[in-house]
Amino acid sequence: MPPIADIQDTRRFLPGTTAALLAALLAAPLTATAPVAASAQDGGTGDTPAAETTEATEATETTDAYTAIQQALIMAEPGAVIELGPGRYELSDGLSLNVDDVTIKGAGMDKTILSFRGQETGAEGLLVESSGVTLMDFAVEDAKGDAIKVIGADGITFLRVRAEWTNGPDALNGAYGLYPVACKNVLIDGAVARGASDAGIYVGQSDNIIVRNSLAEYNVAGIEIENSYVADVYDNVARHNTGGILVFDLPGLPQQGGHSVRVFNNTVIDNDTPNFAPAGNIVGGVPMGTGVMVMANSKVEVFKNRIANNATTGVLIVAYPNEYEDEKYYPYPEGISVYDNSFENIGFAPDNEIGELIASISGTPVPDIVWDGNVPFWHYLAGIPENRGIYVGENAGSADDGSASFMDLDVIPFFTLSWFHSPSTDLPDHAGGVDALPGATLPADQEEKARTL
Repeated sequence: MPPIADIQDTRRFLPGTTAALLAALLAAPLTATAPVAASAQDGGTGDTPAAETTEATEATETTDAYTAIQQALIMAEPGAVIELGPGRYELSDGLSLNVDDVTIKGAGMDKTILSFRGQETGAEGLLVESSGVTLMDFAVEDAKGDAIKVIGADGITFLRVRAEWTNGPDALNGAYGLYPVACKNVLIDGAVARGASDAGIYVGQSDNIIVRNSLAEYNVAGIEIENSYVADVYDNVARHNTGGILVFDLPGLPQQGGHSVRVFNNTVIDNDTPNFAPAGNIVGGVPMGTGVMVMANSKVEVFKNRIANNATTGVLIVAYPNEYEDEKYYPYPEGISVYDNSFENIGFAPDNEIGELIASISGTPVPDIVWDGNVPFWHYLAGIPENRGIYVGENAGSADDGSASFMDLDVIPFFTLSWFHSPSTDLPDHAGGVDALPGATLPADQEEKARTL
């Protein structure tokens, strides 16, 4: 901390705002100064009466990064902008925010760094339990648990935020990088996630979601949409993960029946990181070299993606494989469409027991697109109802005619009635598709704010 005489005036003005509510000069070990300011929109007058200016924290020699930032978060009012200057902030405790309509703004994901490598308390780096929040232009590194967790928000925007464990893939890393759960109107745009032992970018039990323009690498799962309704995942790069993009629905959770997910215009390449998930984690079963994996969801479109250099398979569609007691859970994927994708160098070294099982049926290289063929027993007897099947359109890939290769593994007879086992590569059986999904549409003010920030 600089001497008291060197501390700048704690009142600060930001464009279009009233006087600062809080500013404290922080000492960051790797930087000379790291200012923190909170400001609220002035409602259009531009006036800044002295009575509206308060100093919630007076900077002293004992003020540390955690105290100043957390005090700003506690004292923020709706509409506040909490600005974090450039620098590395070494934090020993997790931060939390529970005020609606607050923006936390840094100077850039590689300039404003919240480092939790010495974290002693808190299950997350930053926990948000409020709505209408925008997190932008900063990084959270080396959190003890999840990097940024958001619970129950209606309106949450991650804009150019980075979540990273700087030691690389490690089972001791936190599970999730960006982790909105039980939220509505989720926007993740221009984010970077690295090193998560579960998923770098994870959206769970949420509704109306957009994940775009983001990079996920060196995680177990790059991007995961789980038990969620209406999601668009597009214009992202998922590389050097165990699995690139996962769309899962799991039992035993308050929100089930994940549906209406579109995965398109993504680059899903080189997912070659060995699975480092802790034992017992559901993603611990994902084979290294899985491009896109859909499990137990309905109404999913996978289209116009480039999927390359994935050692197990390009697109894997499966039922939930484990035993469960949840009577409301439906474990089968239905209404899945895969079309207009390009596949290159797929299935050359299938990984783990799942990969070995697939290869034992399909041979190596494993086809570009694989469905386990697991359907309810009554569908075996009566056929799959319209719009509830697995549909494979035109894709470019490894087949002799330049199209993508495909296999229905027909796994149930493989395990139970081997003499009836009949895997199929017959694409005409999977012609057609589901009605085109409308996609996610965020509130206009949320999209407009993201465009202008």
